[in-house]
Amino acid sequence: EADGPELQRAMAVARAFAASLDGWLVLSGQCGTGKTHIAAAIANQTLAVANQTVMFAVVPDLLDHLRATFEPSRGIDYDDRFNKIRNTFLLVLDDLGTENTTPWAREKLYQIVNHRYNERLPTVITTNQPDSAIDERILSRMLDRSLSDRLNFTGDDYRRRGDPTYTRGRKRPGR
Repeated sequence: EADGPELQRAMAVARAFAASLDGWLVLSGQCGTGKTHIAAAIANQTLAVANQTVMFAVVPDLLDHLRATFEPSRGIDYDDRFNKIRNTFLLVLDDLGTENTTPWAREKLYQIVNHRYNERLPTVITTNQPDSAIDERILSRMLDRSLSDRLNFTGDDYRRRGDPTYTRGRKRPGR
């Protein structure tokens, strides 16, 4: 299988990260290549073994969650929720770069990432976006080799395997 060695390496790096919970792990690549699956496995391992707090959040949903605290009828304090996100032991940010890039969203996301960077809190980030699509302040922290390990996934979309019309994320022309 073409993905065999890449997947085996990714699993080894993920296991090492889950065992140490030191630094950041950035998983990037095409949709459907296993990034979220590996991130979820790390989160589950941390819950099972390390007995630490873990938050797994799809970035657009996370930002919606924060926005919702501005509604007085919700009874949820913004500062409490924001601090819980920033300070959870392991934070998994899934699908970074797919969020609505309003100035507010960019700033809140930067504040979360920057806090975790400064405090050296274990963080896993998945993205299918090119580096050029990610806020450069966040990208700089994601790529800091003194803190972060990065895996690039290049395989085909697992969800579309076996589809005769599938070609690297697109239908074949004329079909």
